[in-house]
Amino acid sequence: MGMNWLAHLAARAEVPVFLAEGEAAPAEYAHLLARMPALRVVDTPRAAAILLVVGTVPKALLPQLHRLHDQLPHPRATVLWQSRNDLSGAKRIDSAEDIGTAIKTIHSDLLADNVESEPDILPDAPPNEWRGVGPHGQGGKGMMGGTPYGRPMAMTAADLRDGLELDTFTADFGPFLPMFPPGLVLKLTLQGDVIQTVAVTHPPFETTEDRGWVLLDLLGLPALAQRKLRGDASGKGSFDRLARLTAARAAIPDGLGRTHDGSDVRARFDHLMSRRDSALDLHLHHTGLDDLLVGLEWHEAMLVLNSFDTASLRTICANTPEPETDDNADDEDDNKEGGMDHGAHAGHM
Repeated sequence: MGMNWLAHLAARAEVPVFLAEGEAAPAEYAHLLARMPALRVVDTPRAAAILLVVGTVPKALLPQLHRLHDQLPHPRATVLWQSRNDLSGAKRIDSAEDIGTAIKTIHSDLLADNVESEPDILPDAPPNEWRGVGPHGQGGKGMMGGTPYGRPMAMTAADLRDGLELDTFTADFGPFLPMFPPGLVLKLTLQGDVIQTVAVTHPPFETTEDRGWVLLDLLGLPALAQRKLRGDASGKGSFDRLARLTAARAAIPDGLGRTHDGSDVRARFDHLMSRRDSALDLHLHHTGLDDLLVGLEWHEAMLVLNSFDTASLRTICANTPEPETDDNADDEDDNKEGGMDHGAHAGHM
């Protein structure tokens, strides 16, 4: 009886939803969701009850979608909004008018045990077999490096700024990270939060989404970000005046993310806040993400990524060189002896 009462109260609360955007997502879907009081878009799948797949996730990114699905805690369900993807047990919705009501109903049914929580898509097994040379998988050459449970172990390398030998961590990031443009997957090497190397695994999807609200959120202004996202930027004072009063522009380092035409994140932020329809005339020839991101801290890099329109960012991704490969045969032999795959590991959403 007590649990039924708690479930009833929980069903009346906002539904926590995690978004996974694919190709050909409905226009202004984020704007529509932000105006639905019954839904709350969360930043991590661990806080969500509903996985909302908007548009169609391409085949190359389905493994990431499956990993994302399995990160949601039970009880959980998946909703496909104008999506051609096929996930067992997921409910399909085509009309924007139905999405809020449908998600609310599914969540209530989950809490009342009227529908079963979705099982894992992937097997509960390590993505990489990882053993040392000892009888129980311990010790020997296998203790250095490797990817236990899909996460590469940090190894030391010289810091770009002062040459100190610090741990480096290499992993794929994207395509569903909320602070990443949808579809973008980057292979990054980090030392702490400083980017050492960058390579493009998958470019962002083609979209006309205005990422100005993401910049505001990254700058610590979530209320103003939601106001821009909902589209209610009118009222007492113009929206750009409110943005100026927050001094958000001054929080962006001068010259951050400068391109060959001289524009930087500040200039692109001003353009996004002014809500102009025309795009900036950026000169991006020979400009790659390695030119823009290497040496930046994580937060600075996120500001740079979200300051570009999608077409410009896709051009920059195309200009980014392929990662260098290590052809050292001795290293390959060592990896094989330790039973480890240094190159394959799970990513970060």
